Amino acid sequence: MAKTLFITGASSGIGAETARMAAKAGWNVALFARSAEKLQALADEIGDAALPLPGDATDLAAQQDAVARAVDRFGGIDAAFANAGRGMDTSGVVEGDADEIAGMIQLNITALVWTARATLPELKKRKGTLVLTGSAAGRRHIAGSIYGATKYFVHGFAGNMAEEMREWGGRCSLIAPGMVDTPFFDEGKPDKLQPEDVAGAVLYAIEADPRAAIREVYLMPQN
Repeated sequence: MAKTLFITGASSGIGAETARMAAKAGWNVALFARSAEKLQALADEIGDAALPLPGDATDLAAQQDAVARAVDRFGGIDAAFANAGRGMDTSGVVEGDADEIAGMIQLNITALVWTARATLPELKKRKGTLVLTGSAAGRRHIAGSIYGATKYFVHGFAGNMAEEMREWGGRCSLIAPGMVDTPFFDEGKPDKLQPEDVAGAVLYAIEADPRAAIREVYLMPQN
């Protein structure tokens, strides 16, 4: 029976490329994001192994409903990738837009916790793997960066979840990339990491032998 991967932020960039790569590797993919149109296009591209699940990651009930629908369709969940996140158009504690700051914190932190909360009961049944998207920005200090601080939370939470999940045979992996050429940036970054580089790290973590817990993969562009 094919394993199933639940992905948030699945409609573009790293999430979409992870879905494509996982499906090619034989996984079913449950695709969660706000854009129903983009999700449906991706699901049509992938085929029967994909289930589009439109919803807002900051809404716990929406994530729980999506997980239930994925379990109903595929029979269970073997891995979850909490990938939804965003940055800021204008950085700075004072200079940044207050609503944008609040929204980023809610998506980068609260929504990530909701993904863990929604998927853990299913992951526990299969001794599954939870993967979180961190960042190089969560490994160093950047002047005034609220985005970087949200990723510090992700890095800490990943370690805490790894300790909790190991008690029942599960694993938690942190994927921490540097600059990636995704819609996250207004201008293309073709000389930086590509989404498939990060997707490959996710697959490495979720397909590792059960004896090995891939706690962190730190990716940086060569240039």
